Amino acid sequence: MSSDGILFKKTGYFSSLICDYLEEKPELKAFYHHFPKLENFENQIKEKRVSFKAHSRTVLVNSLKQQYKDIEASDLTQQNIDSLQQENTFTITTGHQLNLFTGPLYFLYKIVSAINLSKELKETHPESNFVPVYWMATEDHDFDEINYFNFKGKKVQWNRDSLGAVGELSVEGLEDVFNLYSKELGASKNADYLRHLFRNAYLNHTNLADATRYLANELFKDYGLVIIDANDSDLKKQFAPYVEDELLSQKSFKSVSETNKSLSKNYSIQVNPRAINVFYIKANLRERIVFEDDVFKVNNTDISWSKDELLKHLYEMPERFSPNVIMRPLYQEVILPNLCYIGGGGELAYWFQLKQFFNTVNVPFPILLLRNSVLIKTEQQADKLKKLNISNEDIFLKRDAFINKKVREISNIDIDFSDQKAHLEAQFKGLFKLAEQTDKSFLGTVKAQEVKQLKGLEKLEKRLLKAQKKVLADQVSRITELQEQLFPNKSLQERNANFSEIYLEYGEALIPKLVENLEPLKKDFIILIL
Repeated sequence: MSSDGILFKKTGYFSSLICDYLEEKPELKAFYHHFPKLENFENQIKEKRVSFKAHSRTVLVNSLKQQYKDIEASDLTQQNIDSLQQENTFTITTGHQLNLFTGPLYFLYKIVSAINLSKELKETHPESNFVPVYWMATEDHDFDEINYFNFKGKKVQWNRDSLGAVGELSVEGLEDVFNLYSKELGASKNADYLRHLFRNAYLNHTNLADATRYLANELFKDYGLVIIDANDSDLKKQFAPYVEDELLSQKSFKSVSETNKSLSKNYSIQVNPRAINVFYIKANLRERIVFEDDVFKVNNTDISWSKDELLKHLYEMPERFSPNVIMRPLYQEVILPNLCYIGGGGELAYWFQLKQFFNTVNVPFPILLLRNSVLIKTEQQADKLKKLNISNEDIFLKRDAFINKKVREISNIDIDFSDQKAHLEAQFKGLFKLAEQTDKSFLGTVKAQEVKQLKGLEKLEKRLLKAQKKVLADQVSRITELQEQLFPNKSLQERNANFSEIYLEYGEALIPKLVENLEPLKKDFIILIL
């Protein structure tokens, strides 16, 4: 395996917000705490060590042990759970939805980023312990986002009705999905393992949370990964005072709204806060809590409380109260001795909206790290790209730009009219000057003529390109086929393909190779040749 990289900015797939963050642009400094550099973790450790209390550690460890009672955890994972009782142990956390069979490839990259950063911090701070954590988004209710994965261009989908939090959803109907998927896998040792993994995860467990915990543990237990389901009564007791504050004071709405005003001057806003950013959950229900007509209500239901009734219910049954996207990061930081959150571009975008809110409630804001992004190429694909003189920058171009660039390069005629356009613009500068000196009323006519002639050149250039594409049809077909293999559905491989496609070829070596090659603090989009 060999690796290379390309700047995120050069890929064309990441927002200006993320690219500016990676470049540490000063206009973003107010929206985060410490930038993800190795030397900045020392202060983050000091802050979290002071703020995170021994009682919270005890609750966390007891909850995790209960969640792992039916799981065959590795010795390293068990050691990591036990170590969380110690004041010198901290977590590196990533989170993800309960996508069917992990969903897109980047599920692996998130977790490997957390594992590798934990290792790197241990080397730098040997006096402390660092535990990689996968936070399962068991309280989400967006089933349509998680009920499928893509495999070799086909959608493997679980069709059923779903209400309430997805973690509690029964795995009914997944046997039919397994039978269809199994046929697509073919016959090989690696295919047999994938069948075994799917069957044991989804057909031998009763709900989606337990199935996902089993799956993630099987893939990463050798690396000490700790998996947490925060939809837990004891953990939510720790968070109940913050929920009370949210219900009565609406601090998140005020703080995030203020932040959004500042952030929106230069960037798009990822999420908008509600007056109350808490859901109410029970069997087959997850709905917003609203305050209307001096009464607290659960939206789209007949459930309602007075203020006193609501607070009594909160402390008696905290598991019924579920944080939304605004409050969930705070919940995470309250119940974990966490230093860093690792997420994708969209996740980091909404975390940037929360810094002021964290300050308001006096909870340390974690370091925010963009997860590793990876493009995996086979040796055969890498050889073809080299023979066709296609660079890493080329392959990331959007389809039309990619084809046009390569056609210009391999064509035996010059189809780049940049020089002609520049010459034309220079000529018209003289005409503008002449009109200015004689009769200014001609300026509009001169401008219209310039636009007309430039458009004529552009039209001619496009027609010549189109004609040359026909002449070079074989070469165009080869380069587009390669790009389609690496960018399925014209999107990043990691956002589209499922890990099982790659596992079929590389088997049990896949995850160790990722662990070996991914560098979480490196600011490059990684390109691996397997």
